[in-house]
Amino acid sequence: MDRRLICALDYADLDEALTVLDRVKPYVGAFKIGHGLVLQHGLEVIGKIRDHGVERVFLDLKFHDIPNSVALAVRHAARYGVWMMTLHISGGPAMITAAVEEAKTCREDEAPLLVGVSVLTSLDQHVLRDHLGVSRTLETQVESLSRLGTECGLDGVVCSVHEARAIREAVGHKIIVTPGIRPSSGETEDQARVGDGRCAIEAGADYLVIGRALTSSSDPARALAAMGLEPSGFPA
Repeated sequence: MDRRLICALDYADLDEALTVLDRVKPYVGAFKIGHGLVLQHGLEVIGKIRDHGVERVFLDLKFHDIPNSVALAVRHAARYGVWMMTLHISGGPAMITAAVEEAKTCREDEAPLLVGVSVLTSLDQHVLRDHLGVSRTLETQVESLSRLGTECGLDGVVCSVHEARAIREAVGHKIIVTPGIRPSSGETEDQARVGDGRCAIEAGADYLVIGRALTSSSDPARALAAMGLEPSGFPA
């Protein structure tokens, strides 16, 4: 097992998710859950995942609302003992600060890690500029928001492998979580900015989030090797 590897359980069916969990668990250090499982089963699904021997659950709901609402969301999610959770940095300084202050009210050994999302890995420069009206380059937008988030107290940020090296310089020793990990020759599916595990680690990522490239495989060790990772999670 490598504790840097996070498997994304992007399912709505709990039985299917748990079957995949049991197959992948020897190779990864955490499991990420999102809207599919939480909206279907509630936050109680965290306990069901823990019942399968999982210590660290990454709650990826990307909170984005007025400060008080996000603080309440952090408070409630923390009660379930999540290890890490996401919020959108574009919610602004007041929202981020409210989330950070709420996390500080937890006992030190129970406080969740808060990581900020700047630009989703499904977006590219065209969408950012022509549909969302952001005049900055994608890389500049990711870096600017990442700096904002960590300056407001976030434990780290989420970014693709393409920005990881620049973001490591921008945020110092803060956590970098890199999704979109897949074989360099594989399909990108609904993500625009992807890369393999070797590149992400060399660029400075602390945690790698791997979804369908791992969960759809009947041979997790072989799938990891195809992403530039040994089964232990270290670069091949």
